[in-house]
Amino acid sequence: MSAIWLLAVLCVGAMGFAIQRGGTCTVAAVDEVLTSRRANRLWAMLEASLWVAGGLALAQLAHLAGSMPAGYALSAWTVAGGVLLGIGAWVNRACVFGAIARLGSGEWAYAATPLGYYVGCLIVTRLSSQVGAGARADASPLLQAAGLLGPAFLLYALWRVWPGLQALGRPGRLASLRQKVWAPHAATIVIGVSFVATLLLAGRWAYTDVLADLARAMAAQTASLGLPLLLLLALYVGALVGGHTAGRWRSTPVNVQQVLRCFGGGVLMAWGSLLIPGSNDGLILIGLPLLRPYAWLAFASMCAAIAVALLAQRAWARGRKASAAPS
Repeated sequence: MSAIWLLAVLCVGAMGFAIQRGGTCTVAAVDEVLTSRRANRLWAMLEASLWVAGGLALAQLAHLAGSMPAGYALSAWTVAGGVLLGIGAWVNRACVFGAIARLGSGEWAYAATPLGYYVGCLIVTRLSSQVGAGARADASPLLQAAGLLGPAFLLYALWRVWPGLQALGRPGRLASLRQKVWAPHAATIVIGVSFVATLLLAGRWAYTDVLADLARAMAAQTASLGLPLLLLLALYVGALVGGHTAGRWRSTPVNVQQVLRCFGGGVLMAWGSLLIPGSNDGLILIGLPLLRPYAWLAFASMCAAIAVALLAQRAWARGRKASAAPS
């Protein structure tokens, strides 16, 4: 068991490292679409889901998958939760992935984001034990189609990693693959693969789920989350190592406004996550790969809310600038 724990810790540490190196963030992905009309970051995040889906399909064929997380029913709460999750990410200026990346770069204000998320979960848990849709017992469409999707994914994975394999014999190309700031696709492939390994080794794990479970355990006064908390620590350590080794570490002084913004964003994201249920790390790495309709609707609602908030912010800034200009 200790060897399994160690492997799981190393996988989650690699995941935190990749999140920081790739600057993975849904807010940044939506902003890229609005600003440059490119969807490189957004597609990279969806590719992480694809690697998780392929890994789980292969695990199902090898009889290693075990029980998978349940799905949830579609409802108005799914959309409301996604919108609230998006607004919280906009307030925070980063989603839950982006908060890890920024903390790994020394932006200490983002330590308030997981704290706010925990407090948001604690508030709702103390008010009501029944939040969001109930779990469904139906099997995942992905696992039902594993015989078809598994082999197809192997071909896709070979196509994606082939350039890297070729670079092993070319020092110049290999040096480019070691660049300090990773391309979004390289980072999300590592995120997807390391998440599948962690899921198979330690069961369902998403860092926002750990915070939510901790809030429930504290409300019930029964805290027993040894391995999940260890994995949470490994995630942040991996991000910090990523920031240091990439030369992106800049210990940034914080002010009250930044801390309140991050804390408030964390609270809002927690409330949205409990309505769905699931935050964007759970949606991207669990719900989307398992082809759960609720996860796709919630993630689309989150992205739409971020886009509307960013556009409204820019329109307000333009209006303010125009009113301040001399006539």
